[in-house]
Amino acid sequence: MSREYSDLVGDGGPQYNDQIQDEISIFDPLSETSNESSNDNDNIPLSMDVVTPSSGSDLKAAFFNMTNSIVGAGIVGIPMAFLNSGLFLGVLLMTVLTIVNDWTLRLIIINTKLSGTKTYTGFVTYTYGKLGKVVVLLSQGLFAFGGSIGFIIIIGDSIPHVIRPLFANEINNSAILSYILSRNSIMAFCVCAVCFPLSIIKDISLLAKASGLALVSMSIIISIVVFKAPFVSSDFKGTIPTLSYFVNVGFFQAVSVISFALVCHHNTTFIYDSINTPTLDRFNRVVHISCAISGFVCCLMGVCGFLNFGNKTKGNILNNFPSDDLLVNIARLCFGMNMITTLPLEVYVLREVIKDLYIIYKANLNPSYKFQGFSKLQHLATTAILILIPLIIALNTCNLGAVLEIVGATSGSLIAYILPPLCYNKLTKRNHTLKQQIPYYACATFGFLVMVLSTAQTIHATFSSPSNSHCI
Repeated sequence: MSREYSDLVGDGGPQYNDQIQDEISIFDPLSETSNESSNDNDNIPLSMDVVTPSSGSDLKAAFFNMTNSIVGAGIVGIPMAFLNSGLFLGVLLMTVLTIVNDWTLRLIIINTKLSGTKTYTGFVTYTYGKLGKVVVLLSQGLFAFGGSIGFIIIIGDSIPHVIRPLFANEINNSAILSYILSRNSIMAFCVCAVCFPLSIIKDISLLAKASGLALVSMSIIISIVVFKAPFVSSDFKGTIPTLSYFVNVGFFQAVSVISFALVCHHNTTFIYDSINTPTLDRFNRVVHISCAISGFVCCLMGVCGFLNFGNKTKGNILNNFPSDDLLVNIARLCFGMNMITTLPLEVYVLREVIKDLYIIYKANLNPSYKFQGFSKLQHLATTAILILIPLIIALNTCNLGAVLEIVGATSGSLIAYILPPLCYNKLTKRNHTLKQQIPYYACATFGFLVMVLSTAQTIHATFSSPSNSHCI
């Protein structure tokens, strides 16, 4: 997962509405037939137009957006995932989950065609009604909420270690300055003084320009782990038990972290619509290439991080490096600034989810209810609450790995492994035998197992390990 929502509002793309809507009444030109006939998957056209050379550039843009959405903040937790699963099993998991991710991304677009809708929320609502809409809104909200906590933790792991070395002598001689420049103080300042004002802005397209910073920071971080980690002092490196080269006990924890890193399913329909000639075969090419490259980069990150730091690998791989390393601090600065500009996007999504759930609640009480929008005070209060709760949680932990595991296990599994195949099976069950439906039910079952077992493993591991073991 990366800049999950900033890519939705880039120049030339469809504008992300001020409300997360299910567009059930808006039928795609590819689904001119009725809902009943559209349940036949064989009627889905795989291509509408001949691809011309002049239309190739938009495919490159779609590829960039999808790859940028996948290779994001979650990548710093991949080495820890490989530690949890073991090296061989980690590589195998990354390969299998990349393939599953590729499959479910394409399944989302097929589901929109079968249901005659244009959004993820739309086809889930079409399939499972109001309950489905509530579930998908909650999963999107939880994903954004967990992302907010993770991003604030990353700010605390990054910015203080860039600022403190600049005032090393003063900090040693002043307890007050040491407190002012402490991790928690800088986190609180960045969130309250920078992220909160940015989160109040209703036009999030103003924040979308920072996607270039995300690409730069990710490139630097990957390069550091691959090329600089082997030369880090042995004091920062751990050992690797023989069994850990093959398997380890944290299988489901590893799955949830990898899932968090790979999930960009909530962006899928927007990326599809951004293609000038949106056809399934052209979109499939984008997905195949993006997933292959993203999977390779994540795997490279996991292997290099695990082999270099062994059992000392932390939830944020940058925390394994010395706090006074100049090049690493440049990466931390870029990464921290990236999170500062990304956090308001997560708060925006959270606010829209709250708004939609509020509308559903009021509509149940009064079917004729029309939402008039939040007042300025309501907008301000809602934003403040949604940014303060993640901040309070982040101030009390630096275990980024646990956050990624829980979010990946719950909302990540729902978004990627459970809802797409279940919706597809329900939309096509009249035309498919039980044998044909088994792979889709198997995928959903796998998602439920990850949700339950990974969450349980993470909670147990969190309470049984030192609270500061993931800090620098």
